[in-house]
Amino acid sequence: MFMNYAHPLQPVLWLWIPLLFLSAQIIIEIGLPSFMLQNIHSENGPHETLQVMALLAAFIMALMALQDVRWCTQAWLGVWLTLAAVCCVYVAGEEISWGQHLFEWVTPEYWMAVNDQNETNLHNLSSWFDQKPRLLLEVGVICGGLIIPLFLKFYPRALPQKLMVIYPPFCLIVVALIAIIPKYIDKAARVFDIILFERVSELQELGMYYFVMLYMLVLYQRLKALDIDETM
Repeated sequence: MFMNYAHPLQPVLWLWIPLLFLSAQIIIEIGLPSFMLQNIHSENGPHETLQVMALLAAFIMALMALQDVRWCTQAWLGVWLTLAAVCCVYVAGEEISWGQHLFEWVTPEYWMAVNDQNETNLHNLSSWFDQKPRLLLEVGVICGGLIIPLFLKFYPRALPQKLMVIYPPFCLIVVALIAIIPKYIDKAARVFDIILFERVSELQELGMYYFVMLYMLVLYQRLKALDIDETM
């Protein structure tokens, strides 16, 4: 049964912290002038810092969860966790241009010629390294944070039972909504020349990366619990 894998998170993680993020964003959007918002949303601003911290935390939990995989019978789970770890490292590295934002080295000339923002990263080379991975993550958050939890609650038999251990818990719907909805509200407002968020992409990325972090925490908790049960 799915309840064996639930391991609900504390409300402070899936409800109050996301609401605090969203409330703080709304307050600064209303109360600060545009030039200050640009500084906050800069490469070394708080959004970027929190994004990288969330991804690195998710990466660490993926590695910890890998220790609890039964490779002989759960190889697919090992692949899933390895893929999650690699993706977290890639996105975190790209967010800080693989250290350039921290150590401020000069971009080599040959890389400046192909990178449209003169940074040592891949996502400014092509949409295949930027918009398309972001869209894939957004679809993943919608499916994993909204669609799958709703199916689990109202029509669980529609989902493969074998994969129950990796399905996100119902409580992550809150995080998924906060990560996804502001983008579409902002798009709708801009049709009427109303700017609600200076850079809604930064808010969305923070929400999605936080979702990934909580998901990896849940997955680690489940595997750790299964490991304990099997040794008793």
